[in-house]
Amino acid sequence: MTLDETDRRILSVLQKQGRISNADLSERVNLSASACHRRVQRLEADGFIRDYVALLDARRMKVPTTVFVEITLSGQADEVLDAFERAVARIPDVLECHLMAGSADYILKVVAENTEDFARIHRQHLSRLPGVAQMQSSFALRTVFKTTALPI
Repeated sequence: MTLDETDRRILSVLQKQGRISNADLSERVNLSASACHRRVQRLEADGFIRDYVALLDARRMKVPTTVFVEITLSGQADEVLDAFERAVARIPDVLECHLMAGSADYILKVVAENTEDFARIHRQHLSRLPGVAQMQSSFALRTVFKTTALPI
């Protein structure tokens, strides 16, 4: 399925206002409410809309510290990669894990309450990940820009 301009307008609004009512959405994209609802259902069914979520405030949730962890594995065999990926997916403090091209094999985005909490996460979880040869952590000092909206 290809997206037309109306689909793109719907997706653009929903990325920024996921709780908007169908009536308000239809008005914003200049469609009838029933046509808008059908399009949203089709976008969901076709997998363009994967999920609806609530984005929580990290400070209010008491995990304001973001740490990016570069990990180099001891090898690149499928078993090593698979074991690492299964283990890291079980760590609740890890928000993202990306297989990389470049100097690190993986980059993790980890949240923590503070440096002491990150030390606990490192000691109890990260240092026990299988196949890790080297790890380097970088603390974010301030988030300058952050979005979940994809370019449309």
